[in-house]
Amino acid sequence: MEFAYAGLHEAVAAAHPSREALVWRGRSFTWAELTERTRRFAGVLAAHGIGRRAEVIDPAPWESAHHHVALYLQNGNPYLEAMVGSWKARAAPVNVNYRYVAEELTHVLTDSAAAVVVYQGCFAERLATVLPQLATAPLLLRVDDGSGDDLLPGALDYEAALAAATPLEPTGLSPDDLYVLYTGGTTGYPKGVLWRQADFLVSALGLSRREGTDFASVDEIVARAAGGDRVRSLPAPPFMHGAAHWNALSTWLSGGTVIIQDHVDRFDAADVLDTAARHGASTLLIVGDAFARPLVDELARHTYELPHLRHVFSSGAILSSPLKQALLDLVPGLRILDVLGSSESGRQGVRRTSATEAARSANFERDATSVVISDDHLRILSPGDTELGWLATRGRVPRGYLGDEAKTRRTFPEIDGQRYAVPGDRARVLADGSIELHGRDSVTINSGGEKIFAEEVEHALKNHPDVHDALVVGRPSERWGQEVVAVVAARPGTTPTAEALVAEAAEHVARYKLPKAVVFVADVPRSPSGKPDYAAARLLATDAP
Repeated sequence: MEFAYAGLHEAVAAAHPSREALVWRGRSFTWAELTERTRRFAGVLAAHGIGRRAEVIDPAPWESAHHHVALYLQNGNPYLEAMVGSWKARAAPVNVNYRYVAEELTHVLTDSAAAVVVYQGCFAERLATVLPQLATAPLLLRVDDGSGDDLLPGALDYEAALAAATPLEPTGLSPDDLYVLYTGGTTGYPKGVLWRQADFLVSALGLSRREGTDFASVDEIVARAAGGDRVRSLPAPPFMHGAAHWNALSTWLSGGTVIIQDHVDRFDAADVLDTAARHGASTLLIVGDAFARPLVDELARHTYELPHLRHVFSSGAILSSPLKQALLDLVPGLRILDVLGSSESGRQGVRRTSATEAARSANFERDATSVVISDDHLRILSPGDTELGWLATRGRVPRGYLGDEAKTRRTFPEIDGQRYAVPGDRARVLADGSIELHGRDSVTINSGGEKIFAEEVEHALKNHPDVHDALVVGRPSERWGQEVVAVVAARPGTTPTAEALVAEAAEHVARYKLPKAVVFVADVPRSPSGKPDYAAARLLATDAP
């Protein structure tokens, strides 16, 4: 059976109205309160004619039948309320990276044809410069964050609008209603990935039985959520990135509680750990070493009572072995799960590590729908095939990219009559069926005719104890075409040499993959979610001697 997210959210809320659904900055929201607020948000949209576009009858895979609601917000209850409330009105929320400059913001609002922008007060000035460039003026809802800004012309205050709205009980919800996720990508402008909600729920949020089969009814899902009050998740990255709001949304499907840290304008390891301790977090979501290193350093400096913390999930960037081990040593009973996936595929595999599993393979256990396809996209590779292919997902995959037919056909090809998602990661399928991940093809370095995967070299460098963070890029070379350059931030109080770092890397990767130069920086460039900013790192490498 297939479902729409908002319908399931309503069903879980009806079963557990007094259970805690969200905690932020000392305020707790029950499921009943959250349901009321999301219905009121839906009522605001409906009163302005925002929902499903009646004129779109049979959309192509790269078209949307919904009005789009842009979320220009930091983490907080309004972000998740607006997401779920949009779906209850049969509109589609759109994530907006709040670090975008005016040109990038203009692109996303134009490309998505945003009919509504829910914005935070601190972003009012930048939004004001963009609005005159939009073809159609959107409805504006401002979340007051204490910035002291004035309402933009025509804007409504978020809380006042909810208070005045007539709650809208959702009707007509369809599994075909869309979930839209704008990806930052490694090249070019962001693109909106269009998922049927029924497919998104299974492939990205993991809504299935333990054996992988679909649930047969709403009642079965509600029954599964009966013990969900023990699930208390703290997604540390910004909700504007998929991994964070996926974690929050899946927590709610299990009947659990979403916890938000106090400081949401930056990653503050002490604040995250303090919040996790105060509110009994059972799960913490991070993004690779960029989040793990500050957490390890903070745990080494101070004691935090974390008796309920059982799982750390990491997605979107490398979580290196030394930092995994440090987390296991510092938090007894912890289990770490590296999740492999992308905006275009959902979850593709997992790598589990615990005190009893630390010696297991470094490769990923692939999900049942994950395969590796040949370099020419014509066949599925069998376990043990030595060919380097493309990691792909079959079955429940996105419909396409908003407004981009050509890229839709490239990324979601048909093989033997079945659609696949091929986001661009290079991989091999080993004899035991596990996935040997080589990294994103768009950041592969071609040096002297050899293909070098940046993530592999980064992982090798991070074995050196003095490396705080590292990215690896290629820069032009007369001799090699491209040469490997490491952009490295050293741990505070240490002064590693380039020679020492290259010597450490030589213990883990072949000689031709070693950096020809090391550029030391105070901070390695990354997005607020912790994902690598290879374009910025490439500029640093190119400008260095």
